[in-house]
Amino acid sequence: MSLALLPVLLALGAAIGFLAGLLGIGGGMTLVPLLTILFTSEGFSPTHLVHMAVATSTATMAFTALSSMRAHAQKGAVLWAVVVAMAPGIVLGSLVGPQVASALPTRAFAAVFGAFVWFSATRMLIASKPKAARELPGKAGLFGVGTVIGAISSLLGAGGGFITIPYLGRHNVAIHNAVATSAALGVPIAVAGTIGFIVAGLRQPDLPRWSAGYVYLPAMAVIVVASMLVAPLGASVAHRWPAVKLRRAFAALLYALGAYMFWKAVGG
Repeated sequence: MSLALLPVLLALGAAIGFLAGLLGIGGGMTLVPLLTILFTSEGFSPTHLVHMAVATSTATMAFTALSSMRAHAQKGAVLWAVVVAMAPGIVLGSLVGPQVASALPTRAFAAVFGAFVWFSATRMLIASKPKAARELPGKAGLFGVGTVIGAISSLLGAGGGFITIPYLGRHNVAIHNAVATSAALGVPIAVAGTIGFIVAGLRQPDLPRWSAGYVYLPAMAVIVVASMLVAPLGASVAHRWPAVKLRRAFAALLYALGAYMFWKAVGG
């Protein structure tokens, strides 16, 4: 990694941490497109650009998810019985997701991620609340749901909240419990997803120095430090800024980043 990239990664980590504290979102939707831009400027192999961006984002998420889980656990909001039931499926799916990602060509992977970012931006603008319709299924059902959530989340380098929170909300789980439980489930998603991307990348040629599989360790380390230092500032500012305007501004950013990923998909 060139030294010129260090201040850029510090600024990126600070921005991701600020947004995480401000909006309560994981950094994957923002971080993956920005890392793709940085890795392109560093001359990384085009074959692995998006895969490395998603893998590195997933690795940073392991640290932020753990911090978030501890905060929610201290408030007693985590439904640990649900976490225990879903975690094995989460781990299985999160190990499989990176293998699927590794098999996707870079352009196809960029298109998939761009579609996910635009979908998330649209949901943020609509901001609809899920309506409770039924009770949670048994352990076997939660295992199956966990497998699907883990696979999709690790494939996209996301924490799973965009699926987990609406799912729990539709099954009569109070929103603060849904958010807290989703935060706890983000830990096995991130840890297993990181392991999956490391394993998937071990058999790939042309990866840069200091990579663990698809995970680019220098970028991960700098972003983790900066984001965890700045996240509390974002949380404090969140109480003073109008939530609707924040959602609209962030959605606009996501649409722009999604457009960049589609541009990469068509050969940009």
